[in-house]
Amino acid sequence: MNNNSRVYTMSFASVYPLYIQKAEKKGRTKTEVDEIIRWLTGYDKQALREHLDNKTDFEHFFTQAPRINPNASKITGVICGYRVEEIEDKIVQQVRYLDKLIDELAKGKAMEKILRN
Repeated sequence: MNNNSRVYTMSFASVYPLYIQKAEKKGRTKTEVDEIIRWLTGYDKQALREHLDNKTDFEHFFTQAPRINPNASKITGVICGYRVEEIEDKIVQQVRYLDKLIDELAKGKAMEKILRN
């Protein structure tokens, strides 16, 4: 991946509505999207809301995350033409983990499978 700086500086709040839109188009909910984000990052509802309100960029959204879920390493597969487990840049990998989880939600996967329980 050559243009990591674009991912780093992109506002999480600008992509968040797209995650919700993608999920809702397939009959899933904003609540499920939020649950996935909280599972991956360790943010609670209030902290998530603050990052959205503050338009935090992806770099800070992930570097400030209370706890990246230890089961995130179980997220595998291809997203945007890249195998998520092979992405070397940690921030980009975490963004792609989130993309992959939202993708699985939109494809109708059960929440317990998405959350790698």
